[in-house]
Amino acid sequence: MTTQTSPVSADYAATLLRLTSGGLFLAHGLLKVKVFTVAGTVGFFESLGLPGVLAYLTIAAEIGGGLALITGVAVRLVSLALIPVLLGATWVHAGNGWLFSAEGGGWEFPLFWAAAQIAIAILGAGTFALRIPALSRALGQFA
Repeated sequence: MTTQTSPVSADYAATLLRLTSGGLFLAHGLLKVKVFTVAGTVGFFESLGLPGVLAYLTIAAEIGGGLALITGVAVRLVSLALIPVLLGATWVHAGNGWLFSAEGGGWEFPLFWAAAQIAIAILGAGTFALRIPALSRALGQFA
């Protein structure tokens, strides 16, 4: 017996994945701004031996990327651009062990989330995405 996912089902699944991932990125970016503070986030990045400017770029990527995913703008490109952020988070948490419930958080969640971004890049925006014709023409298949 073979089953086949209908295009409509795949579109709704892509939408669910896009919206939940976008919401998580937005939450993580706002956490860095409102709870940890920008200065605290910069300090944390510097304590890891990373340039402080990467904290600003990460916050911008998480908030901007989250909003883009939620609205469905340039989804394929945005999801691919967010993968380095997640691989960086995987690196940061690698010393804490596998489980994200470990003290300091483990590495399985950011690595899974990176894989989810690959799935989003493959699936595209799904339904209920904001379509901007000029951006779609400029980005082609990556819109």
